[in-house]
Amino acid sequence: MIPTPDLSNLTRNDYDEVYEPAEDTFLLLDALEQDADALKAMTPKICLEIGSGSGCVTSFIGKILGPSVLYLCTDINPHACRCTRSTGVQNKIDIQVVNASLAAPFHHRLKHNVDVILFNPPYVPTTEEEAYGAQDSKNLEGAWAGGSDGMQITNIFLDRVESLLSSNGRFYLVALKQNNIPKICQAMEERHQLRGEVVLQRRAGREHLFIIRFVRINPAE
Repeated sequence: MIPTPDLSNLTRNDYDEVYEPAEDTFLLLDALEQDADALKAMTPKICLEIGSGSGCVTSFIGKILGPSVLYLCTDINPHACRCTRSTGVQNKIDIQVVNASLAAPFHHRLKHNVDVILFNPPYVPTTEEEAYGAQDSKNLEGAWAGGSDGMQITNIFLDRVESLLSSNGRFYLVALKQNNIPKICQAMEERHQLRGEVVLQRRAGREHLFIIRFVRINPAE
């Protein structure tokens, strides 16, 4: 069993500004641990997490994949970037963090070169104004306010993820039942030739959480 990353570097004041790891985070960690052997067998070179928050997830996959991988993270929240970097140091994982929206800095530089992509998006249904306002304010609310059907921010990235994913890459997405999992998977297959599979799901209070793993329908031989 792979231990949860040490987050003792973070304080209550940090969690006033950054999303504190919760059931959705831990479900993603469980999915990555479940796929640990397959992930290692890929011999990935680049791992990218979108919206890294505390840095818990990338520090965890860093324990699985080891130091030969380039770990990149983005977050729109500057405080989250500092926390991610600090958590990497705390857990002896070298994480390169960029203060940016989604994967904006990487679409040209890393086209079809990212082997593992991780995204626990703002998936809670809210008004459209609330979702965009949260992204503009670059604060804690941006970690959960998802707009219409909770998919407003997620859909922006889903339309771009194929251009980043390597030929045999894997993309892990956290989603809520209200996000309409079958619709997400159908759209990704029809528009981007990425096949989605629910690899884990769990009820957490009123939320029914899912981890969807996407791979190319026609991966490289």
